[in-house]
Amino acid sequence: MSKTTLARSLILIMIGLLGLAGCSQNSTPTGNSGTSESQKPAVPFFAPKPIVVATGTSIVVTADQSVSSKTSNAGDHFDASFAAPVMVGDKQAIPSGARAIGVVTAAKSAGKFNGHAEISVRLDSVTVNGEKYSLRTSSVTEAGKGRGKRTGIGAGGGAAFGAIVGALAGGGKGAAIGAGAGAGAGAAGAGFTADKDIVIGAETKLRFTLKEPLEIQGK
Repeated sequence: MSKTTLARSLILIMIGLLGLAGCSQNSTPTGNSGTSESQKPAVPFFAPKPIVVATGTSIVVTADQSVSSKTSNAGDHFDASFAAPVMVGDKQAIPSGARAIGVVTAAKSAGKFNGHAEISVRLDSVTVNGEKYSLRTSSVTEAGKGRGKRTGIGAGGGAAFGAIVGALAGGGKGAAIGAGAGAGAGAAGAGFTADKDIVIGAETKLRFTLKEPLEIQGK
């Protein structure tokens, strides 16, 4: 082999080695998903902190459909809406009008319990900004005996709840207006209790208390 031929062979070998090295650098390392850094989703610097509604917070809702000691059963659900916003400091955790779901926890018909009727309800969930949150609240129980027995959600109860909502809306004059409106709604609700069984009518305001804290995701 001449010197010229040997030199050409060495040059070709070097070119081949350089080509292999370039291919090795461009290939994806073992175990890498192949996603470049620019393709990875951006991670926000911070997420908004949830608003925590404390245990013991009072909640006032309006029943959007009626439940009865005669026709309802334990476990039945009913629609409701928040009659007033729930505030935590200067932040609104739950707006007025937020949709809620209540659940009947006990229902005793007058005809089956020697004339003693009873119905208990509590809140099961609330939807805020399209997200549903489970609730654990106290129960509201109404019991009566005999024809014409008014429940605690009758005229007096309605006035009391109306005053609460009125006070939240503006206090003073608002409380008086709320009390009057509540009394009217309560009187209407009392008309449903003219029989032995108890009815919590639509538009009746119910007050519950949170039994454990509720975290609402902030915006």
